[in-house]
Amino acid sequence: MEVIKGVGLLVLVLSAFTLFSYKAPQGMKAMGALANAACATFLVEALQLSLLGNVFGIPFLAEIGTINGGFGGVAAGTLVMLALGVSPVYALMLGLTSAKLGILSGFIAGYLMSYVVKFLEKKVPPGLDLIVIILIGTPMMRLIGVSIDPMVNTILLTIGEIITACTDSSPIVMGLIIGGFFTLISTSPLSSMALTAMLALKGAPMGIAALAISATSICNFLMFKNLKFGDKKDTISVVIEPLTQADIVSANPIPIYSSNFASGAVCGVVISAMGLINNAPGTAAPMAGLPVMFAYNPTDKVLLCTGICVVLAGIVGIICSRIFKNYKIKTAAEIRG
Repeated sequence: MEVIKGVGLLVLVLSAFTLFSYKAPQGMKAMGALANAACATFLVEALQLSLLGNVFGIPFLAEIGTINGGFGGVAAGTLVMLALGVSPVYALMLGLTSAKLGILSGFIAGYLMSYVVKFLEKKVPPGLDLIVIILIGTPMMRLIGVSIDPMVNTILLTIGEIITACTDSSPIVMGLIIGGFFTLISTSPLSSMALTAMLALKGAPMGIAALAISATSICNFLMFKNLKFGDKKDTISVVIEPLTQADIVSANPIPIYSSNFASGAVCGVVISAMGLINNAPGTAAPMAGLPVMFAYNPTDKVLLCTGICVVLAGIVGIICSRIFKNYKIKTAAEIRG
């Protein structure tokens, strides 16, 4: 029952992001800002803290990762306001009030406050707008973020219950569900790095998530290349970090989410069957997932498993490219103008 509940909630959240991208004013721009915020915070945290800091024992780099990872709300709030045309001074001023909040809470508060700031700039006489935004805008931004943060965290934790439910199941079921859904999440603004870090995921589930996401980079490469979602830069970027192309993904959910889920699921079964583990939470990202696996597993086992997963992910990518070759997609040029 918990698995069904978690899966249903995850689908609902992903659908909400897609609807927001299509229908909300400047939704695509906002989603792009959220993806940039995740890269500026969680990607740095995964590489500097989980990989270089914890695994290789470099305290200075671990400190850098901790600092960046703790400013998800600030980064999202600031970048979304900049993307929507708020002046840099006001964007940073209000964005800083999202300190200690989650990235989604900062994003929602920043998106809403973008329109409040623009309204105040139109109605308040020049010269007084700075004082008014300080007195009214900053507390309003903080109030919105603090109000929604518990609800957002509850939703993410509920999704995480899938992992707990799967851990007691067979390795195949665990591999299918964890591999499939975390790979799917890695292409969504939810961020697989953020979710695995928040849940302090370790062991077999973390190993499945990390390596399945790394291997699925091949699937994403083939999908972007064959269906021409963007140019070469976009294709390379989605291989390195899917979050950089979150706006394209949100605009084309069916081909990308379905191919990623299929690739992650089949890779997850292989990883689970081979018994690979990962004790570094937050490394569920292409650049961090594979290197970290060598720290907790025999080298030959990691290489063999990676080779099998890459082949399977490539096959899924080719098949899905043919299935969706006539599917109407939205390209990067259309999304970004």
